[in-house]
Amino acid sequence: MTSLYNFSVLNQDKQETPLNAYRGKVLLVVNTATGCGLTPQYQGLQELYDRYQEQGFEILDFPCNQFMGQAPGSAEEINAFCSLHYQTSFPRFAKIKVNGKETDPLYVWLKDQKSGPLGKRIEWNFAKFLIGRDGLVFERFSSKTDPQQIEDAIRKLLWFFEYILSFSLIFERMYFFSKKQMNFFKLDWFSYISLLHFLE
Repeated sequence: MTSLYNFSVLNQDKQETPLNAYRGKVLLVVNTATGCGLTPQYQGLQELYDRYQEQGFEILDFPCNQFMGQAPGSAEEINAFCSLHYQTSFPRFAKIKVNGKETDPLYVWLKDQKSGPLGKRIEWNFAKFLIGRDGLVFERFSSKTDPQQIEDAIRKLLWFFEYILSFSLIFERMYFFSKKQMNFFKLDWFSYISLLHFLE
């Protein structure tokens, strides 16, 4: 099965960067612009990054100049703008095309996984794809979705993995196979129901 880890992109020095480097992390992939009415979303993105980066969360920033030329600057100019106005510290890559014949293969795959307001087409700057630790698209959020509105989804993906690990504790509370009873396991149903409630 194809995942985000199968792709490589260009960094700001035009060097190929395998996204496999982010294996096991929760990722938010965003096409950005510095001259857009939605540019202030950078602040919300940085707040999420500050809050969850140490827990395994990364934001992958892909500047895109396809929407009314709202990302016209060089890599240096974009970096300077974002540092000055929003103090961004998450990874930023080379400019990318997200629609049309020259769409980057990464975005061809992303759009195939989840549709947005205009179907597969990226509608505007700051469309967002949330990627789970397995490298698969968990959800797509529209350009107008404020970063803070997706915080619950990020937290669920981050904590789900830890919760599954702690699920091993449930097995310590099971009754193991008994030749007389011919049962392999007998679940602690309180723990099981708690897990199902978390996954709702």
